[in-house]
Amino acid sequence: MSSAAMILPTSYSWHDRLSYEFLGKVVSGPFTIPSGIVATATPIIQRLFDTTPEVGVMTTKSIGPVPRLGNREPIMTQYAPGCYMNAVGLTNPGAEAALLQLSSLVVPPDRFLLTSIFGGNIEEIVSVAELLAPLSDGLELNLSCPHAKGYGMDMGQDAGLVREITAAVKAAVDIPVVPKLTPNVADIAVIAEAAVAGGADALCAINTVGPAYFTAYGSPVLQNTVGGMSGRGVLPLALKCVRDIREVVDVPIIGCGGVTSIADVRALKDAGAQIFGVGSALTGLDSEEVSQTFAALQKALENEYPVSIAPQAKVDMDFMPYTLLEVERVCEDIAILRFDKDLDVNAGEFIYTWIPELGEKPFSALTDKPFSLVVIDVGEFTSKLLALEPGSIVYVRGPHGEGVAPPNNARIVAVAGGTGLAAVYQIARDFGNADVFLGARTSDRLYFKDECAAIATTHIATDDGSEGYQGLITELLECWLLEQPEAERDNMVFYNCGPAPMVHAAEAVERKFARAEQVYSAIDYLTKCGVGICGACAAPDGRRLCVDGPFLVQETIMNEVKVEKVQE
Repeated sequence: MSSAAMILPTSYSWHDRLSYEFLGKVVSGPFTIPSGIVATATPIIQRLFDTTPEVGVMTTKSIGPVPRLGNREPIMTQYAPGCYMNAVGLTNPGAEAALLQLSSLVVPPDRFLLTSIFGGNIEEIVSVAELLAPLSDGLELNLSCPHAKGYGMDMGQDAGLVREITAAVKAAVDIPVVPKLTPNVADIAVIAEAAVAGGADALCAINTVGPAYFTAYGSPVLQNTVGGMSGRGVLPLALKCVRDIREVVDVPIIGCGGVTSIADVRALKDAGAQIFGVGSALTGLDSEEVSQTFAALQKALENEYPVSIAPQAKVDMDFMPYTLLEVERVCEDIAILRFDKDLDVNAGEFIYTWIPELGEKPFSALTDKPFSLVVIDVGEFTSKLLALEPGSIVYVRGPHGEGVAPPNNARIVAVAGGTGLAAVYQIARDFGNADVFLGARTSDRLYFKDECAAIATTHIATDDGSEGYQGLITELLECWLLEQPEAERDNMVFYNCGPAPMVHAAEAVERKFARAEQVYSAIDYLTKCGVGICGACAAPDGRRLCVDGPFLVQETIMNEVKVEKVQE
């Protein structure tokens, strides 16, 4: 957990908390996380259900009729402390796939599942509503996305269309309907009246503000060029919008936009909101910190404690320029790129490399002094990196993630395949007493062997036997572990990084000889924002790789901890 974690005024059991009501259902807390933030994958939603009862209204990501990949990275940037801009692009799996995913959720009886939906026209919205309504307590109508042309805000700025859409969905389903309104209108009260005239049971306000534009080093940061603004800077507008809505309609309001403290929550309450959305302020918080934040906010709301969500000010998404000095080819599709400056990164953390107009991708630094990367050609971005000439400039943000912290005097066992060595080399170097297992298809794909041998005992396996053990690195690992004394195995901490099949095979071997809490793995789940907001990097147990990892202790031990917490 980061040093910025929130400290609760007192600790107390969730069984002692007050009950709240929303649209006829008693819920365990007055908070929600706005659509598209953190709770964007069903494993994350389930984890929040199991650990964070203060989020009484669980809002899903916006779901449309067909799958959308969304925008390429960068999808999020920070333009001032606590102020963000995003253009995710309504990424979603499509209604049919979402139906299967949502059906796997175990929804506690005191939570309200608010499924957010969108479409390109009324017919599409109604079809999605009819499909997802049976699994939902209510439907949020996303009529306010400012950066996806043809969806959302284009509809939400037309009062007549808002009324027509709301009425059509109300006629098609028998659960509450909650239009989400855009602040990007001359008079939001007119839109609110139209929604209620169409049958809206409640309203949500506000969505992000924009579209807006932000640059770094002369180029737009967001790959979409423009995006919606969120964070503390939009709070005054959110308060005005909620107040204006409350003056003309008498339905429940979910108030969101810029909440960073309990004072902001109370201000939204005074303006007329009953449910309070906390979104951008969760930037950079790991799963435990998110739970602590909502527990502290609800405790403060009920007992008049002053609480701020301080960690957001510590998030750094600025880019720094690095000049490429040398490209060392390992083989046709792998190279080591060396740059002109050092990088302040702890073992286990990762960074983003940005090429303006092309995009950004996450990497583990191979070395920090000076900064170097190992790159394998797997797509457009890495191909461009490998084609750069010395003297080229790339931009780096970070570090992100949690550094590793093995126990004192632990024996480090690092297992790497592909470019996974970059994630574990610094662990072995910085903590010592290490064995490094390097695996590759052929000897010409091995790199950094001498450097590894200088700081650790190395073990090499190639599929074809061209160097070291002939076979899989996990086979070599098992043979070696069989030879180790039990007392020595008890002192080991394993760090695995590489392709998912290799990592899972390594975990299976290690669990024959070690406890779950000794095994940490970094698997290359899709990582987009890097600061815990978009949820693209969700692990199967609901942790987010970019803030809870990238090295995650085996899920077995995490599930045991989760069950214990729920039973407290």
